[in-house]
Amino acid sequence: MPRPAPLVDRTPPEARHSRRRLRACHHCDWVMALPPLNSGEQANCPRCGHAEVRRHRYPAQRSMALALASLITLLVAVLHPFLGFSVQGVSNHIELTQSATQLLGFHEPVVAIAVLLTIMVLPSLYLLSVIWLQAGLLWGRPLPLSRGIARSLAHLEPWMMADVFLVGTLVSLIKIAGLADIDLGAGFWAFGVFVVLLVATSQSLDRDWLWFALAGEPAAPDATRTGETAFPQGLTSCHTCGLINRLDSQGKGRCRRCGEHLHSRRPMSLQRTWALLAAAAILYIPANVYPIMTTTSFGRADPSTIIGGVFKLIETGSWPVAVVILVASVLVPLGKLVVLAWLCLVAPRAHQFNALTRTRLYRLTEFIGRWSMVDIFVVAVLVALIRAGQLMSITPGPAALAFGAVVVITMLAAMSFDPRLIWDTPVEQQHKQGSV
Repeated sequence: MPRPAPLVDRTPPEARHSRRRLRACHHCDWVMALPPLNSGEQANCPRCGHAEVRRHRYPAQRSMALALASLITLLVAVLHPFLGFSVQGVSNHIELTQSATQLLGFHEPVVAIAVLLTIMVLPSLYLLSVIWLQAGLLWGRPLPLSRGIARSLAHLEPWMMADVFLVGTLVSLIKIAGLADIDLGAGFWAFGVFVVLLVATSQSLDRDWLWFALAGEPAAPDATRTGETAFPQGLTSCHTCGLINRLDSQGKGRCRRCGEHLHSRRPMSLQRTWALLAAAAILYIPANVYPIMTTTSFGRADPSTIIGGVFKLIETGSWPVAVVILVASVLVPLGKLVVLAWLCLVAPRAHQFNALTRTRLYRLTEFIGRWSMVDIFVVAVLVALIRAGQLMSITPGPAALAFGAVVVITMLAAMSFDPRLIWDTPVEQQHKQGSV
């Protein structure tokens, strides 16, 4: 008897159901029915515009092919020289991994681990997970641990920063282009291709179809009403797989499809966000007061803060790079602190007053936060590459750890904030305070 075609090769989930497939928006809690989707289309929330589902043609084959290609290019990038420089007869070449390992020699293990995780380890785990999942679906039978691995994908994706590292590398090269001759190794070009393929892989992953192929789709709870919010109905949509579930009297539960813990709202959302913002605000001071790196040239040490580096770039005529550093390393972290603090203040007080604008502001804040890591990656690349003793060398400063902590903590603060609070009515807010 011939093996049936894999679920991922058949028609999309909504074409195989006589009943409507329901979702509750993760940003505004609006309950909606997913429309039939063709390849390249997406379903947006009619209330706040959040993209709920993106449909792709041949989702398993596409994401698996891209993931395999990404891993191959990353392997090439690791095995071949990444960058090199020469000045007055002194030269140095580094591999990609040395951008992290060289920091260990300067007693910066936390920064080194963060660099290694974000540019190689976590992306590799993500790609291997995609291959494992899609291989099982194409075989027609999910492989062991597939549900747990699928749950991990959403948690890994925000912390993959290979694209930010590539921008940081380009900024580093522009900084030293006038001081030394630069050699771009095969590893550099392979890493650039890897970044493009990694982004394409994450964009091609059709999570709605993936979860349907892994575990089907249980029917929505009885009497679920569309065109209104989920909380008054005792419902919520799983942030991992999207399935609507009914909560208990305390506003808690577990997803029937993926097993994720569920809450009507993120527990202690405002309190956790305030605490993280306070920690980030405290660390923001040493991150900008202390030098982030020290440049030694002809025996003269020149410590540089983030702002000081921006002014030096302007003085040398590299104002486009100065703008990038100013925005990513100064304005973005400070802006995130201000915006998230403002959202925490207004969320409990102003029901639907400019709610859509505030939600869009939150999305922008959540999206751009990771790009503040550019300065940390600049330091990592320059420390590894510029090692010519007293002639020219760069060492990391005490601000590197503090600034890296600010970036991570502000990202966690954005994740802790529940944007559905922006849309809640005063009655819903009172009920949630009593149940959380």
